[in-house]
Amino acid sequence: MQHPTFNFVPGPSALYFTAEHHIQEAVRKGIPSISHRSEEFKNIYRHTDSQLRNLLNLPDNYQILFAASATEIWERIAQNLVLQKSGHVVNGAFSEKCLQTAKDYQLQTEEVRAAWGEVQLAQPGSFSDDVEVIHFTLNETSTGAQYPVENIYEIRKAYPEALISVDMVSAAPVLPIDFEQIDCAYFSVQKCFGLPAGLGVWLINDRSLDKFRKNKESGRLTGSYRRLDRIADSARKFQTQETPNVLNIYLLGKIAEDMNQRGIQAIRNDGIYKSVLLYETFRKHPALKPLVLEEKFRSGTVAYAQCEGGAKRFVEALAQKGLCIGTGYGKLKEDCFRIANFPTHSRELIEMLCDELLKIE
Repeated sequence: MQHPTFNFVPGPSALYFTAEHHIQEAVRKGIPSISHRSEEFKNIYRHTDSQLRNLLNLPDNYQILFAASATEIWERIAQNLVLQKSGHVVNGAFSEKCLQTAKDYQLQTEEVRAAWGEVQLAQPGSFSDDVEVIHFTLNETSTGAQYPVENIYEIRKAYPEALISVDMVSAAPVLPIDFEQIDCAYFSVQKCFGLPAGLGVWLINDRSLDKFRKNKESGRLTGSYRRLDRIADSARKFQTQETPNVLNIYLLGKIAEDMNQRGIQAIRNDGIYKSVLLYETFRKHPALKPLVLEEKFRSGTVAYAQCEGGAKRFVEALAQKGLCIGTGYGKLKEDCFRIANFPTHSRELIEMLCDELLKIE
């Protein structure tokens, strides 16, 4: 008998439990092939914009822009928002790649760096006063390290002229943040939102747009067709410059609506319960321990375990039960595993997974 597979890989994630219904409905309505210049598409964009604003408690001075991925947004920030210097808090592979993107654009960079599995807090004085953007990764998917938002707010006060940019790829909408304390954020939809990959969401405020205009006035090339002012101008009309991922924009609005009906606080409370259960399971198993040793820095959405004797036996044993978990990322692949704790993963599923983990010798 073949067991059904339950996907706990931290990306692409298991689909949100209502996604299949919305996909079928979208196909029935012909959503994947409508014109992105039509009123129907504008209404889809408008609906998704409204539902995301409600779900994230997004201030009115923010715009919601769409990209191909969060990876693309690293480039858009480097192109559009930085003339000379950016600051980076690096605690894993994805924050490292954001830093490398800035270097590839020949920007000056400054960094606060932590070892994998650790968090090094930025301090007043960590960056030069002329740094233009300071990048944080709220939840580092490669290490399971979660950055405290309180420190982000402190750095905002210490560097009032700098823009604060936050990678929320495996955080939004589960991990809360005060958007009044930052200037731009971004995420992809294939993690906590439980959608197919291929859509990035960029949230920017008026300060970010003002900084872009100053950069543009300096004569710096800030991008061509995908320049920030052009993207933002289109978004004000609930349009995009190019033919976008219409299906995923539609699905994102539907999933955000479902989450709003469920209630974001209920989703976050469930996430806390499941996270506690996963880390308690790691504590109980003699061959497991969290990669992030300091409890206050452990991810609430990606539970990361070090495995004595290697991760292979855990991954394979769970696969025999139809439970698919992720291996460690990059250099941690052989010695660790990762478990997604996203809104689509019910309490019952996580409880079942934890029971099976404890049976593995």
